[in-house]
Amino acid sequence: MSDFLHKTTVLVLNRNWQAIAVKTPADAFSMMAAGNATALHIHGDDDMAPVTFEDWLALPVRDGDCSIGTVRGPVRVPTVLVLARFDRVPKRRPKFCAKAIWERDGGICQYTGRRLKPNEGNIDHIVPLSRGGKSTWDNCVLADKRVNSRKGSRLPEEAGLRLLRAPGAPREIPVTQLIRNTHRVRDWEMFLQASSADNHDSARPDAGAA
Repeated sequence: MSDFLHKTTVLVLNRNWQAIAVKTPADAFSMMAAGNATALHIHGDDDMAPVTFEDWLALPVRDGDCSIGTVRGPVRVPTVLVLARFDRVPKRRPKFCAKAIWERDGGICQYTGRRLKPNEGNIDHIVPLSRGGKSTWDNCVLADKRVNSRKGSRLPEEAGLRLLRAPGAPREIPVTQLIRNTHRVRDWEMFLQASSADNHDSARPDAGAA
Protein backbone atom coordinates (compact mmCIF):
# COMPACT_ATOMS: atom_id res chain seq x y z
CA MET A 1 0.00 0.00 0.00
CA SER A 2 2.83 2.43 0.85
CA ASP A 3 4.29 1.89 -2.65
CA PHE A 4 0.94 2.74 -4.24
CA LEU A 5 0.66 5.97 -2.23
CA HIS A 6 3.91 7.17 -3.78
CA LYS A 7 3.18 6.36 -7.44
CA THR A 8 2.30 9.31 -9.69
CA THR A 9 -1.30 8.35 -10.43
CA VAL A 10 -3.18 11.62 -9.77
CA LEU A 11 -3.50 14.24 -12.51
CA VAL A 12 -3.44 17.86 -11.34
CA LEU A 13 -5.43 20.57 -13.13
CA ASN A 14 -5.17 24.31 -12.59
CA ARG A 15 -8.30 26.22 -11.61
CA ASN A 16 -9.17 26.52 -15.33
CA TRP A 17 -9.14 22.71 -15.60
CA GLN A 18 -5.94 22.51 -17.65
CA ALA A 19 -3.56 19.62 -16.90
CA ILE A 20 -0.30 20.90 -15.41
CA ALA A 21 1.23 18.14 -13.25
CA VAL A 22 1.08 14.61 -11.92
CA LYS A 23 1.16 13.83 -8.20
CA THR A 24 1.14 10.82 -5.91
CA PRO A 25 -1.96 9.89 -3.87
CA ALA A 26 -0.04 10.90 -0.73
CA ASP A 27 0.57 14.37 -2.20
CA ALA A 28 -3.04 14.58 -3.39
CA PHE A 29 -4.50 13.91 0.04
CA SER A 30 -2.14 16.46 1.61
CA MET A 31 -3.19 19.13 -0.91
CA MET A 32 -6.88 18.35 -0.34
CA ALA A 33 -6.55 18.40 3.45
CA ALA A 34 -4.80 21.79 3.28
CA GLY A 35 -7.58 23.22 1.12
CA ASN A 36 -5.26 23.77 -1.84
CA ALA A 37 -7.21 21.46 -4.16
CA THR A 38 -10.47 19.59 -4.59
CA ALA A 39 -10.83 16.13 -6.09
CA LEU A 40 -13.00 15.44 -9.12
CA HIS A 41 -15.84 13.00 -8.51
CA ILE A 42 -16.13 11.62 -12.05
CA HIS A 43 -19.09 9.60 -13.33
CA GLY A 44 -18.33 10.04 -17.03
CA ASP A 45 -17.09 12.60 -19.56
CA ASP A 46 -20.12 14.84 -18.97
CA ASP A 47 -20.76 14.17 -15.29
CA MET A 48 -18.13 15.35 -12.86
CA ALA A 49 -17.91 17.68 -9.90
CA PRO A 50 -15.19 18.98 -7.56
CA VAL A 51 -15.45 17.61 -4.01
CA THR A 52 -13.87 19.00 -0.84
CA PHE A 53 -11.70 16.81 1.35
CA GLU A 54 -14.34 16.23 4.05
CA ASP A 55 -17.00 15.31 1.48
CA TRP A 56 -14.53 13.10 -0.37
CA LEU A 57 -13.90 11.04 2.76
CA ALA A 58 -17.61 10.19 2.84
CA LEU A 59 -17.86 9.01 -0.77
CA PRO A 60 -18.42 5.28 -1.28
CA VAL A 61 -15.67 3.24 -2.91
CA ARG A 62 -16.98 1.96 -6.26
CA ASP A 63 -15.98 -1.13 -8.18
CA GLY A 64 -12.77 -0.33 -10.00
CA ASP A 65 -11.75 2.48 -7.61
CA CYS A 66 -8.41 2.37 -5.83
CA SER A 67 -8.71 2.93 -2.11
CA ILE A 68 -6.66 3.14 1.06
CA GLY A 69 -7.56 1.92 4.53
CA THR A 70 -8.02 4.51 7.28
CA VAL A 71 -9.47 4.56 10.80
CA ARG A 72 -12.68 5.78 9.14
CA GLY A 73 -12.72 2.84 6.77
CA PRO A 74 -11.65 2.64 3.10
CA VAL A 75 -11.23 5.96 1.31
CA ARG A 76 -11.31 6.33 -2.46
CA VAL A 77 -8.09 7.59 -4.07
CA PRO A 78 -8.77 10.50 -6.47
CA THR A 79 -7.59 10.31 -10.06
CA VAL A 80 -7.84 14.04 -10.83
CA LEU A 81 -7.36 17.14 -8.65
CA VAL A 82 -8.35 20.76 -9.35
CA LEU A 83 -6.18 23.45 -7.76
CA ALA A 84 -8.03 26.10 -5.79
CA ARG A 85 -6.06 29.17 -6.90
CA PHE A 86 -3.32 28.51 -9.46
CA ASP A 87 -4.52 29.36 -13.00
CA ARG A 88 -1.39 29.33 -15.19
CA VAL A 89 0.05 26.65 -17.46
CA PRO A 90 3.81 26.59 -16.80
CA LYS A 91 6.21 26.01 -19.66
CA ARG A 92 9.10 23.60 -19.56
CA ARG A 93 11.77 22.31 -21.88
CA PRO A 94 11.60 18.56 -22.63
CA LYS A 95 14.05 16.50 -20.60
CA PHE A 96 17.24 15.72 -22.49
CA CYS A 97 17.09 12.09 -23.63
CA ALA A 98 17.22 10.00 -26.79
CA LYS A 99 13.44 10.14 -27.26
CA ALA A 100 13.45 13.93 -27.01
CA ILE A 101 16.19 14.17 -29.65
CA TRP A 102 14.14 11.91 -31.96
CA GLU A 103 11.17 14.23 -31.48
CA ARG A 104 13.23 17.40 -31.92
CA ASP A 105 14.74 16.11 -35.17
CA GLY A 106 11.41 14.79 -36.43
CA GLY A 107 12.72 11.26 -36.95
CA ILE A 108 15.01 12.52 -39.73
CA CYS A 109 18.72 11.75 -40.05
CA GLN A 110 20.47 15.06 -39.60
CA TYR A 111 23.18 14.13 -42.09
CA THR A 112 21.20 12.58 -44.95
CA GLY A 113 17.72 14.00 -44.52
CA ARG A 114 16.20 10.53 -44.66
CA ARG A 115 13.22 9.72 -42.43
CA LEU A 116 14.18 6.82 -40.20
CA LYS A 117 12.29 3.89 -38.77
CA PRO A 118 12.80 3.32 -35.02
CA ASN A 119 15.38 0.58 -35.61
CA GLU A 120 17.34 2.57 -38.19
CA GLY A 121 18.58 5.48 -36.14
CA ASN A 122 20.58 6.30 -33.06
CA ILE A 123 22.06 9.36 -31.39
CA ASP A 124 25.31 10.74 -32.75
CA HIS A 125 27.65 12.98 -30.81
CA ILE A 126 28.82 15.58 -33.33
CA VAL A 127 32.04 16.00 -31.38
CA PRO A 128 32.63 12.41 -30.20
CA LEU A 129 32.84 11.67 -26.50
CA SER A 130 36.34 10.33 -27.09
CA ARG A 131 37.36 13.80 -28.27
CA GLY A 132 35.82 15.75 -25.42
CA GLY A 133 32.28 16.07 -26.73
CA LYS A 134 29.39 16.30 -24.30
CA SER A 135 25.91 14.80 -24.18
CA THR A 136 24.09 18.08 -24.73
CA TRP A 137 21.34 19.39 -26.99
CA ASP A 138 23.81 21.20 -29.23
CA ASN A 139 26.16 18.22 -29.59
CA CYS A 140 23.69 15.41 -30.24
CA VAL A 141 21.63 14.65 -33.33
CA LEU A 142 19.61 11.80 -34.74
CA ALA A 143 21.58 9.87 -37.35
CA ASP A 144 21.20 6.83 -39.53
CA LYS A 145 23.02 3.98 -37.76
CA ARG A 146 25.07 3.25 -40.86
CA VAL A 147 26.13 6.88 -41.17
CA ASN A 148 26.97 7.06 -37.48
CA SER A 149 29.04 3.88 -37.75
CA ARG A 150 30.94 5.26 -40.73
CA LYS A 151 31.57 8.56 -38.93
CA GLY A 152 33.02 6.75 -35.90
CA SER A 153 35.17 8.98 -33.72
CA ARG A 154 35.64 11.63 -36.40
CA LEU A 155 34.13 15.10 -36.72
CA PRO A 156 31.46 15.44 -39.45
CA GLU A 157 33.76 17.35 -41.81
CA GLU A 158 36.47 14.71 -41.34
CA ALA A 159 33.96 12.05 -42.44
CA GLY A 160 32.68 14.08 -45.40
CA LEU A 161 29.37 14.80 -43.65
CA ARG A 162 27.40 18.00 -43.24
CA LEU A 163 24.60 18.69 -40.79
CA LEU A 164 21.23 19.77 -42.15
CA ARG A 165 21.09 22.45 -39.45
CA ALA A 166 22.83 23.37 -36.23
CA PRO A 167 21.19 21.50 -33.33
CA GLY A 168 20.01 23.20 -30.17
CA ALA A 169 17.67 22.88 -27.25
CA PRO A 170 13.99 22.62 -28.20
CA ARG A 171 11.74 25.52 -27.22
CA GLU A 172 9.84 25.45 -23.98
CA ILE A 173 6.32 24.10 -24.33
CA PRO A 174 3.25 23.99 -22.05
CA VAL A 175 3.75 21.28 -19.44
CA THR A 176 0.40 19.78 -20.50
CA GLN A 177 2.12 18.48 -23.64
CA LEU A 178 4.77 16.70 -21.57
CA ILE A 179 2.38 14.73 -19.35
CA ARG A 180 2.11 11.05 -20.27
CA ASN A 181 -0.60 8.71 -19.06
CA THR A 182 1.86 5.94 -18.24
CA HIS A 183 -0.54 4.27 -15.79
CA ARG A 184 -3.40 4.33 -18.35
CA VAL A 185 -5.78 6.16 -16.03
CA ARG A 186 -9.03 6.48 -17.97
CA ASP A 187 -10.15 9.66 -16.19
CA TRP A 188 -7.10 11.57 -17.47
CA GLU A 189 -7.79 11.22 -21.16
CA MET A 190 -10.37 13.99 -21.59
CA PHE A 191 -7.88 16.49 -20.13
CA LEU A 192 -4.73 15.28 -21.86
CA GLN A 193 -6.40 15.15 -25.28
CA ALA A 194 -7.43 18.77 -25.07
CA SER A 195 -4.74 20.99 -26.59
CA SER A 196 -5.96 24.43 -25.55
CA ALA A 197 -7.75 26.27 -22.77
CA ASP A 198 -10.89 26.40 -24.91
CA ASN A 199 -10.91 22.61 -25.21
CA HIS A 200 -10.69 22.28 -21.45
CA ASP A 201 -13.36 24.90 -20.84
CA SER A 202 -15.77 23.07 -23.12
CA ALA A 203 -15.32 19.94 -20.99
CA ARG A 204 -15.82 21.83 -17.76
CA PRO A 205 -19.40 21.70 -16.39
CA ASP A 206 -19.14 25.08 -14.65
CA ALA A 207 -17.04 26.84 -17.29
CA GLY A 208 -17.20 30.57 -16.82
CA ALA A 209 -17.89 30.40 -13.11
CA ALA A 210 -15.78 32.60 -10.88
